[in-house]
Formats: sequence, structure tokens, C-alpha cells
Amino acid sequence: MSSDSKTELADLLRRALASVAPDHIDTPIVLERPKQASHGDFASNLALQLAKPMRRSPRDLAAMLLSELPASPLIAGAEVAGAGFINFRLAESAKTVVVQRVLAQGADFGRGADKGCKVQVEFVSANPTGPLHVGHGRGAAYGASLAAVLDFAGFQVSREYYVNDAGRQMDILGLSTWLRYLAEFGVLVPFPVNAYQGDYVITMAREIKSAHGERFARVSAAQVLADAPDAGQDKEGHLDALIGNAKRLLGEDWHWIHGFALTEQLGDGREDLEEFGVRFDRWFSEKSLFDTGLVERAIGVLQERGFIYLQDGARWFRSTDFGDEKDRVVQRDNGLYTYFASDIAYHLNKYERGFDRMIDIWGADHHGYIPRVKGAIQALGLPPEKLEVALVQFAVLYRDGQKAAMSTRSGEFVTLRELRREVGNDACRFFYVLRKSDQHLDFDLDLAKSQSNENPVYYVQYAHARIASVLKQWGGTTAELADADLARLTTERELALCGRLGAFSEVVASAASDYAPHQIAFFVKDLAADFHSWYNAERMLVDDEGLKHARLALAAAIRQVIANGLSMLGVSAPESM
Repeated sequence: MSSDSKTELADLLRRALASVAPDHIDTPIVLERPKQASHGDFASNLALQLAKPMRRSPRDLAAMLLSELPASPLIAGAEVAGAGFINFRLAESAKTVVVQRVLAQGADFGRGADKGCKVQVEFVSANPTGPLHVGHGRGAAYGASLAAVLDFAGFQVSREYYVNDAGRQMDILGLSTWLRYLAEFGVLVPFPVNAYQGDYVITMAREIKSAHGERFARVSAAQVLADAPDAGQDKEGHLDALIGNAKRLLGEDWHWIHGFALTEQLGDGREDLEEFGVRFDRWFSEKSLFDTGLVERAIGVLQERGFIYLQDGARWFRSTDFGDEKDRVVQRDNGLYTYFASDIAYHLNKYERGFDRMIDIWGADHHGYIPRVKGAIQALGLPPEKLEVALVQFAVLYRDGQKAAMSTRSGEFVTLRELRREVGNDACRFFYVLRKSDQHLDFDLDLAKSQSNENPVYYVQYAHARIASVLKQWGGTTAELADADLARLTTERELALCGRLGAFSEVVASAASDYAPHQIAFFVKDLAADFHSWYNAERMLVDDEGLKHARLALAAAIRQVIANGLSMLGVSAPESM
């Protein structure tokens, strides 16, 4: 039951439609796979679509379409069902032919044709202010898997990480590192509760001390605290005052401290993601938007188009014109641009790079940010529909029944690296995409580490390894199975497995269309379950050579499709376990 069979069946229905209702020849032909096997292999609602415009009973129209359906060896049977559906049962040979296609196409089986569509997927994009935590891990796994699915479906995909290297958070990290460094030399400034608390900050401070001694420590605590408001009364104002003092006292050395902290944390994040199997084609610097003047240019365009106004010395974007709850500041009264201003410029840059579609992957808590960004794009005179935002709920990790905190500022977080080391990359990647991205996800550590059928990644990988073991025991090559007599595959389980394989390309297309890599995870899990059931019911290495080769060919095809699916999810397909 391959996608080719579906295409051929649609063509047959189109020919019947031309005879029954030539004035409605452009009616879409929809073929779906019934949930119940008793309803056949495909069902069409064509008669129900035609009923209203033709003023005829759907069941009568379905019967007319069937009477005009050209004879074909593809179809073993067809019948009118329910309110007017047409159910089709395919011939066994139409189902089993998929095995040969899988073996012939290998790693390319299920791959879509080049759609000539340039798609950018921007994901993770976490502030480089500390190690990536398990919440970031879900966005990384989802984004990488989505990009792989889109690529496999035939899109030209560019993967991008937007580096927030120009804002206040980086200043806070630079200050945090410097204060920990000063403490190494006895310059004790009360550490702000809203600075970065993690041990990684102390590690960076000690690295600076080791490399540069007391070069950056020739100040007093009183100088660092000069004119800062009371932290208990105004903790954010206190923090900003310390940052201002640090910049004044250090001068050009501030840029070194700031740059060192950025480079260390960005490098750590890049290494962590590469080890996680997540790669990017481009790491885009927010700072470059200011250096090239794009932020100023973008806000200038909005002003020329009448979407910027002045109030209390600041410049505001008329965000409410586009459905936002209130207007937004893009340039403060002190002349500094806001994060929103650089985001506008960044998206302008994306459009100017010529992408046909841009997919931003954001945390679910950024849902309210969508109207203002799309509004700004529209205000720039650009088509906002080219930008799509996929939201990702943070995963919640449970260890020993306890929910783990993940606050970067407080330092109380479980890093992605720690999680990977505990359960392995494969379990991380698979578990992260087992739910729709916008659904809540509890990450069960005990299940992820178990070697049992209840662990879905183990269950799928075991199916792949089991087939590899059988093929190794047989001793032949998959090339020898190319001419296997697939007519020997006659059992209900075997034909159902062929049907499952034939649906793979449709699942890929659907996962790409819906931005839903979890559909691939569900597919390989179901395929593995079908295989294990067949394996437990039938012997493969039977004495009958023809039957043996047919079953081995089916098994080899299953192994290949499992590998193709796991590859998109960034999960390995082991030969032994």
C-alpha cells in the first residue's frame, strides 16, 4: 500500500468523476486510511463532496462513481459505506510491492521531491548566560527534528541560532562574573540576588584570575557600589547601577570581561548541542544588527510608514493597530533600543535573505509576543504569513518523584548535559518529541533509563537490532532479497506491515505540513510493535527458501524504514543491543 498506489487510486477516481460529473472535475480527491482495518485500505468522501452541488444523495453518487471506476489490478474490492463513503481494498500485490521499493531506495525511501522552497528554522536561541537546561533541550530536540523532517520532505532547510549578545542579560552575566572575580581578591561586594548565581560563574571568574591575576581587581567595594540604590528597595535599579559602575571603572577592560563570559557560555552551549546531535547552519549575532545599522534602519522604515510615535521621550510602535494589547517601546528615552527593536530588525534581515518561509520556535510563554512581531512585519510592508511560530512547552523533569527547578538566575537548574549523561542522547531526543510541542511534557527518568518494552525508544531500537540479528544469522545480503517472491507474504500481520511501510511517505509529508515530528515517533513505535508481534508469531528462517526470502525481505524493509524514521529524530539505529 504505497503512496504510488494512493496516487493511482486517485487517478482512477478522477476518471470515474469525469464520467459522472464532468462539470465538477476539479473537486479534490481525498483518500484517507480508515482507522478500522475492516473498512478497507482507503476511503474517499468524494460522493459527500458532490452531494450538495449536484443535489443528489451521497450514496447514489458513490454507487455511480463505483460503476464508472475503471477496472484495475490494484483494487481487490470497493463498496459504498456509511453516509456515502467509498471504501477500497487493495490487492495483496499492491500492498507487498512496497518492500521492493524500500530495498531499492534505502535511506531515500519516503523522501519527498525537491519543493524548491527555502525554509529557515530558528530554534533554541537561548541567551548565552549559562548552561543549557532541560527546558532548552526540548526546544533543541524539537527544532532539530522538525528541520530534519522538512529536509526529508523536500524543503531546502536552513537551521539558525539567534545569539542574544547585545542586551542587558549579557551585561548582568558580565557583572556577575566580575563580582565573583573580585571576591577572589577580597573585594567583597554583596552579590545581587538577581545576578547569575551558578557555579559556572565562579568557574569563569577563577579562569580570569588564573590568566590575568589582579588586572581587573584594582577597585574597592565602595567604588563598585557608588550611588547604587538600596537593593532591598530597588533590586533592578541596584543591579543597573552596578553594571554602570563596572563599565566606568573597567573602561575598555569591560568589553574583555563581557566578551570572555559570552565566548565561554556560547562555546559551552555550542559544544553541548553538537554532542546532542543538534547542528546549525548559522549562528546569527544580535550585535551585528546594531553594527550594520539595521536596527536604526528598521525603526526608520516604521517611522516613515507612520507606525512610530514619540511619548515621554521614547519612541513607540503602534502595536495595537495589529491586535496587540498595547503599544510597545522600541527606543527608550535614554536612546537605547529595546529587545523588540532588535527583533524587528532581525526579522527584516530574514526577509531580505529571501526565505520563502520562516519558522520561529519559541517557548510557550512567548505566545503573547506573536502579534507584535507579526504586526511589525506587516507594518514594514512585508507579508506576515511567511513567518510561522511554533510554541514549545518546557519539559518538566522528575527525578525520584521530585520536580527539578530550572532557574538559570538562581543556579538551581538541571543542565541538558547532566540529563544526557544520565539517560543518553537517544532517550533524550526520542522522549522530547513524544508529545506535540505545545503540550506539557513530564520527562520520566526511570522509564527513559529502563531496558523494557515500556521504554518506547528501547522498544523501537530493539526491533531494528532484532532484524539485524536475524539477517546476520541468515548470512546473506539485502541485495539477494531484491527478487524475493513477495506473493508469499499472505498472513494478516505481513500484509498489515506492508501497509504500514506504504504509509511512511504520507506520514513524513503530514509531519512536515503540521510541524509535528512526534508523528514520526508514533509511526516508528507502531511499526516496531507490529514487527515484534509478527516476529513472535512467525519464524523467518524457515526451510522453505521462497518463504524465507520473502519474510527476510519484509524484515529488511522494516529495518530500513525504522532507521529512516529514527534518523529524522536524531536517534541511533543500533545493529545489536
